[in-house]
Amino acid sequence: MSNRTIKESTKAFGVKQVLKYIDRNPDENIPKILNWLENHDKGGMISPQVHMARQALEDKDGNWYKLVKSLWTDVDDGVRLKLFENFVINATMIGSPRQIETGKENNCNVPWAILMDPTSACNLECKGCWAAEYGNKMNLSLEELDSIIRQGKKMGTYFYLYSGGEPTVRKKDLIRLCEMHPDCAFLAFTNGTLIDVAFADEMLRVKNFVPAISIEGFEEATDGRRGQGTYQKVLDTMKLLQKKKLPFGISLCYTRDNAEVIGSDAYIDEMIALGAKFAWFFTYMPVGVGAVPELMVTAEQRKFMYNTIRAWRKTKPLFTMDFWNDGEFVNGCIAGGRSYLHINANGDIEPCAFIHYSDSNIRTHTLLEAYKRPLFMQYRQNQPFSDNMLRPCPLLDNHGRLADMVEASGAHSTDLQRPENVHSLCAKCDQAATRWKQVADEIWADGEHYKSKARQPVR
Repeated sequence: MSNRTIKESTKAFGVKQVLKYIDRNPDENIPKILNWLENHDKGGMISPQVHMARQALEDKDGNWYKLVKSLWTDVDDGVRLKLFENFVINATMIGSPRQIETGKENNCNVPWAILMDPTSACNLECKGCWAAEYGNKMNLSLEELDSIIRQGKKMGTYFYLYSGGEPTVRKKDLIRLCEMHPDCAFLAFTNGTLIDVAFADEMLRVKNFVPAISIEGFEEATDGRRGQGTYQKVLDTMKLLQKKKLPFGISLCYTRDNAEVIGSDAYIDEMIALGAKFAWFFTYMPVGVGAVPELMVTAEQRKFMYNTIRAWRKTKPLFTMDFWNDGEFVNGCIAGGRSYLHINANGDIEPCAFIHYSDSNIRTHTLLEAYKRPLFMQYRQNQPFSDNMLRPCPLLDNHGRLADMVEASGAHSTDLQRPENVHSLCAKCDQAATRWKQVADEIWADGEHYKSKARQPVR
């Protein structure tokens, strides 16, 4: 049953017709829609973005034109339209105003996306992964996952991501949630090894589920961290998804050992050739008592990835996101419900997937109650954590900021195996933060980036 207002339903209907119009002939109709938007933008709010979009799409040999075109040549028609509707209409046109309104009414952050762990179980034991320590005991029930989504939608959140553990251990429940919430978009960070023909067919049927496949580089690096034969299994999965015309992306954790490989043209070109449409980039975080700080990248490697990803955005038909180095585009840290949060398989509501501290649990608190609890309010009151948006993180980039918030809120460690003192965690990042500050300040000062003051603020 829809809980849209009449105004929201009217807006949704209009946008849906526009999407169908574009879908019939994108080459001819996208320019028409851009012209219409520009002509009716009396306040000049979106004209710069429209102009940039037009320039990108007019270059038929350019990477952005190739990427947009591939959404029609490489993706199933029904899947493409469903995802467009759920992202453009529900998550953005309807969801964002609801989030803003609820946030104002309650003086709290309301996220655009929620990341949650259906299970702690995983079929792999990757080196340096905190989930590998958790075992197979923790799970969110189907009813609990459904409740989270229902609560979220009332406040405007229509985008849900899964991590773990390995989310596809719960294949049937993931598909059931797609059926129960056809108005939402779902993305799973997955090792990809459990995606088979039957599951791909289910994805094709529900149309609102997209995998982001974790891969560490070429065969040697991937198998070295994830286990022998993993790389070939992942490639087989990508080829299957490509054959089924199902969109997918890749999730890349760059470490001291693999940054140069992940940042190579040869590697990213292979991922594009295999069908990847987007890439999430993360840097290794020493989370957990058993973490390996030696895997953290150097400041020089982080700068290398910063420059590399920005060069790719001008040359590669791939949509890229760098969780840390893109702070300049979103005005710093997006955690703590500002744009997203994390719920682990034990139900603990955490500010971020890499911040394992909490003062609320989905089994004892509603989402809205958690948003108004001390830990999330500490995030709201302290964001951004630096004037330099290339240093967004309260753990990795800013000495002591996370420890201050955890202590002020009374939050506790959510690591059920070996609880980690927040000061011990922060200490593992101090040296990296000091070295990155010098490099980041140099980049920020030279003006070769999109400083926040030049853009509309992002919540």
